[in-house]
Amino acid sequence: MIIDLIAREILDCRGNPTVEVELFCDNNKSYIASVPSGASTGSREALELRDGDERYHGKGVLKAVKNVNEIIKPAIINKKVNVLDIDNIMIKLDGTENKSKLGANATLAVSLAVLKAAADYDNKELWKYLSTSKATLPIPMMNVINGGAHADSGLAIQEFMIVPVVSKFKERLRAGSEIFHTLKTLLKKDGYHVAVGDEGGFAPSLKSSDEALRYIVKAIEQSGYVPGKDVFIALDVAASEVYNKDTNTYRIDSRLMTPRELLKYYSELVDKYPIISIEDPFYENDFDSFKIMTSVLGNKIMLVGDDFFVTNSKCLQKGIDMNAGNAIIIKANQIGTVSETIETLILAKKNNYIPIISHRSGETEDTFISDFAVGLCIPYIKTGSLSRGERISKYNQLLRIEEKLEKL
Repeated sequence: MIIDLIAREILDCRGNPTVEVELFCDNNKSYIASVPSGASTGSREALELRDGDERYHGKGVLKAVKNVNEIIKPAIINKKVNVLDIDNIMIKLDGTENKSKLGANATLAVSLAVLKAAADYDNKELWKYLSTSKATLPIPMMNVINGGAHADSGLAIQEFMIVPVVSKFKERLRAGSEIFHTLKTLLKKDGYHVAVGDEGGFAPSLKSSDEALRYIVKAIEQSGYVPGKDVFIALDVAASEVYNKDTNTYRIDSRLMTPRELLKYYSELVDKYPIISIEDPFYENDFDSFKIMTSVLGNKIMLVGDDFFVTNSKCLQKGIDMNAGNAIIIKANQIGTVSETIETLILAKKNNYIPIISHRSGETEDTFISDFAVGLCIPYIKTGSLSRGERISKYNQLLRIEEKLEKL
């Protein structure tokens, strides 16, 4: 039974405020959960409630904290530790489509804390509590070069990722680490800065996306791996960030491209490099272009909707009905509760959309996405590069889980 809860304002990895909740139960234990924040966000995401005053340049979250302490808390005190029931109470309390009354950062923090408590009441680790079948370790999609809204590199494409597909997770992590450090050596040798962006990848001022991809392929090869066999490449274009609504064009590598020209550009990249996935290739409302791209490249690679679907079952259903995309990013803070996140995940799997669980650029030390990936059998995970503690903590949690699974 829930006997108390406290919300507080803490800082995420960018030094901006976010919400943390500590839930106290009648087993004399407490459970802490914190919520990440995105920089590149879809317009249909649930609302991340910010204060908009002079504190923290308007990014404080005291309103969301107050909503937990003064609105949510009285409604769930003395209730049983049941995630679905608590989520439904909060959804009704909020009463909006996008959590704009309470804030998705408020509701998700509570939802996650309740989930952790429920797992402990069942004497299970979180990943095991979530598991309904044989647990599996995900394939990591590691952001090794940052662009777009995540860095000042000048590169339009937001994420250049390596995807190691070797057998065990610990070997995938090893491959990623080796390639990351080889890439650093190559960039430094050619005089590029190797400071990292928000997600831990390098942010060199390269001339083009093509140059970034060439460096990545070279780093894979010089690390002793085979591109297209041991390690693939994935892109997150975050195309809404480079889209001009007035001209219906996209600016990538100093080129202005129409949707048709952009699709041709993607097709050329897929032919030239071992690309396995392209995320948000068009402006978030251009489902028609996303559908066309799916008919052209959908049998070759993953075409991933993030801003298109925002972990919302209604948005995903639109994509399903139109045959737009074949994969989906799962981010709990885009929808605001654990139960709604799982609802969208189930819909994706039912319709053969490949789910990819993801961090946000403004992360905390909370490792819940690692447990979700394993327990809910999500085949891919995005949690950033091979640097920055808030990224590494997720990888290390997956190593611990793999070790336990091997002993079963």
